[in-house]
Amino acid sequence: MTEALMEIRDLAVQFRAHRTVARAVDGVSLEWRRGEILGVVGESGCGKSTLARAMLGLLEPAAGSVAVDGQAVNGKASLGELRRRVQMIFQDPYQTLNPRQRVRTIVAEPLVVQGVPRGEHPERVRRALEDVGLEPERFGERYPHQLSGGQRQRVAIAAALVLEPEGLICDEPVSMLDASVRAQILAVLVELRRVRDLALIFITHDLSLAWSLCDRIAVMYLGRVVEQGMATDVIERPQHPYTQALVTAIPVPTAGGGGERELLKGELPDATDVPGGCRFHPRCPRRFEPCDRVDPPLLAAGGSDQLAACLLHDPTLGAAQLSTGTSRSDAG
Repeated sequence: MTEALMEIRDLAVQFRAHRTVARAVDGVSLEWRRGEILGVVGESGCGKSTLARAMLGLLEPAAGSVAVDGQAVNGKASLGELRRRVQMIFQDPYQTLNPRQRVRTIVAEPLVVQGVPRGEHPERVRRALEDVGLEPERFGERYPHQLSGGQRQRVAIAAALVLEPEGLICDEPVSMLDASVRAQILAVLVELRRVRDLALIFITHDLSLAWSLCDRIAVMYLGRVVEQGMATDVIERPQHPYTQALVTAIPVPTAGGGGERELLKGELPDATDVPGGCRFHPRCPRRFEPCDRVDPPLLAAGGSDQLAACLLHDPTLGAAQLSTGTSRSDAG
């Protein structure tokens, strides 16, 4: 198995307002391996972007841990090292670039923040721009308003590359772009993975996009990972009813291996009022006793590396937890 670049364990992020607490990320454990593309998918509001920001220390977790190469990220020095080794590309290139700075200055800014000697800046900036398909002589002196949306996102990617990181977290990097440009930006990211031996996390609500790009997929629902595994296994043989509903929506006749599946009904519950038991049970067409009282952990299911948080894969677990009074819904 490929060595892990980053590991997160039982990560939780909460937002408090007045007397309510939103459990945006609620006990997520993931391993991000070197050189792989890991897809994190789910409906809007399931906690994907919050998870990404917590992984980079942009949000303070309420619980859990983040480790890089087995070393915990727990202080200012280790956080600075994390941000050198792992960078993030945000969704909206119109908001991430300083409109008053030229492209060359924008791309060089992370080098200034990290204290890289100024003598190294010109060559690093040149290489970063070239790697995203922008000619430094042509684009280096331009301002963001002089660029198209796709060119702005290329500049944002170049600014993430200039520190020569080992991984990039891509938070829906093409959702704000025209359809004609999306394929170009995705091709840039895939090529960067090959040329620079990068690991990528690709956050998206588009399961078909994750299918075409990713090596592994983690499916999130209401702040928690409910299924994970190799992309082919998760798409062709989904093991959680939520994943099955998402796969049904993919506009490919043979997606999910065929067969009848019910379309997902209802809306994602509010993170301030997470249902007891399995958090998906109010919308689940296959729910049974004791789904409304027992919140299952990730269980072995389907492929060799596939896990699903569903009692269908171990019905006896629900009965055992109820008999001993250890259901996770009581604890959470």
